[in-house]
Amino acid sequence: MSTTTSSSTLRPPMKERWLRAAMLIDAAVTGANGLAYVVAAALLTTVLGPPVPFLIGIGVFLASYAIVILLVSRARSIPPAGVWFAIVMNAAWSAASVIHMITADWLTPAGRVWAVLQAVVVLGFAVAQMIGLHRTRS
Repeated sequence: MSTTTSSSTLRPPMKERWLRAAMLIDAAVTGANGLAYVVAAALLTTVLGPPVPFLIGIGVFLASYAIVILLVSRARSIPPAGVWFAIVMNAAWSAASVIHMITADWLTPAGRVWAVLQAVVVLGFAVAQMIGLHRTRS
């Protein structure tokens, strides 16, 4: 007796593709950002302004977050609680980036621009994840 598996059974359901893509892109971009903060902290401190220990701490946090989001996105069926975790964390990161841009006296002008860009991109991840979650429920 043989079993065949069609390519359609290996693909995620059409309704889940947007959500899975949003989660995977979040994990990839956030992970790359975190690794850059850790590996290039000495260079980035001169460009962006935060001290090296701050950049390394944030980098470790971002890399850890990215691993969690990657694991959630790779589940056979993406758990809604995992998506809500990503949405809440992204919204909080976006708000914290704006607050940091306004209040941190160590940021360079490039660091302030970077903080705003991060806020916009990460808020975009949250919106894309909300859209994807809505699509899986309709």
